[in-house]
Amino acid sequence: MTTETVDPPQDGAARVGEVGEVGEVGEVGQVVGGSGPGGDAAAFWRYWTASTVSRLGDQVTAVALPLLAVVTLHATAVQVGLITGAAYVAWLLIGLPAGVLVQRLPLRGTQVAMDLVRGAAVASVPLAAALGVLGLPHLVAVALVVGLASVVFDVGNATFLPSIVAKEQLTARNSLVSGSSAATELAGPSLGGVLVQFLGGAASVLLDAFSYLASAALLRSLPYAGQPAGGRPHAAGMREQIREGWRYVTRHPVIGPCAADATAVNFVCGGLMTLTPVFLVRTLGAPAAVVGALMATAGLGSLLGAAATPRLVARLGSGRALRRAAAVAAVFAFLLPLAGSGWAALVFAVGNAGFSAAVVVTSIVTRTHRQTQTPPELLPRVMATVRFVSWGAIPVGALAAGAAAEAWGARTALLLLAVCSVASPAIILASPVRRMRDLA
Repeated sequence: MTTETVDPPQDGAARVGEVGEVGEVGEVGQVVGGSGPGGDAAAFWRYWTASTVSRLGDQVTAVALPLLAVVTLHATAVQVGLITGAAYVAWLLIGLPAGVLVQRLPLRGTQVAMDLVRGAAVASVPLAAALGVLGLPHLVAVALVVGLASVVFDVGNATFLPSIVAKEQLTARNSLVSGSSAATELAGPSLGGVLVQFLGGAASVLLDAFSYLASAALLRSLPYAGQPAGGRPHAAGMREQIREGWRYVTRHPVIGPCAADATAVNFVCGGLMTLTPVFLVRTLGAPAAVVGALMATAGLGSLLGAAATPRLVARLGSGRALRRAAAVAAVFAFLLPLAGSGWAALVFAVGNAGFSAAVVVTSIVTRTHRQTQTPPELLPRVMATVRFVSWGAIPVGALAAGAAAEAWGARTALLLLAVCSVASPAIILASPVRRMRDLA
């Protein structure tokens, strides 16, 4: 649950810092099959279906890959951190240029190509296992390739929704999108845990490969709709365009602090992606099916958070909702290291669900503000800049948590992550947001 959360990438994808920077995929700046906000409903639901199918496969793999590394390859916590880190280090490598590329390339064709690349990379895991050559370097390489393709795909994803939805509907639409992502996060890990237990980790990731192919087919069936918002920006070079997006984010009184908040949250989320399977399997002794169910509680929390956000914003205002959600997330994070074996594992479930619910609220609120306040010609670059910074913290958190677990144990590492989660409300309260009822 990745907050610039949130794709959903590994465990916690939906809560990741734009935890959600989730949105439907499409030709930015053009209404597919329509002439104004709302566009062609059939096209919209095909986009939504493509995104949902792909995310379901992602969530199965979010369980299968770490369990495959821990159970079959006997990976250490640091090695599991390498797999998680590789998936997100792509944002540090190409996160900033991706915003410019999305504006320059035909988005539909680019999205389809990225789906095919990810499907091929994931399909190589069961193939290598069948040939008896699967190893940790292979899993790290797959995570990196999928991450690189996802960077380009997700930047386009996050800039599509404002082109077909009126501003006053964005909070509700973002909640719907986050809700469907949360539903896959709820069902995917449980399904993944069962598949791993009965089929093995390598065979289980085949579902993700098929989901990418299904997503590509759905996207390919949609009508071509031209270039993203802003067309092909040739007036300035790529470096200057990147600087424009960077300046807008860092100088904005609300978007800047929200990006810093997302970075703090995603550092914690990256750590949880590494520690969760290690803690549940080795510290609590949970079987694969139970691990999947416990990881799925993040999806339950995300679903509840997404459903509650429109009412919270209407009742409290977006600024107040953001402040309270940041504080609540930190409180629930402290429950995670208190979990025990057997029924005491429910403490982890409550903490995981509560943390995810609060992070999704912050993600929806900040994403909606960014989509409504950013000029359309800057939106892809602003989204890419925010994700470069915030999602770039995920591999750092993953590796740091793995190292902490090796040094002091998984439970102590979880406690340290909970302490780090306090940075999120501290950043919000130190910014102009502390005085705002509404962010806009």
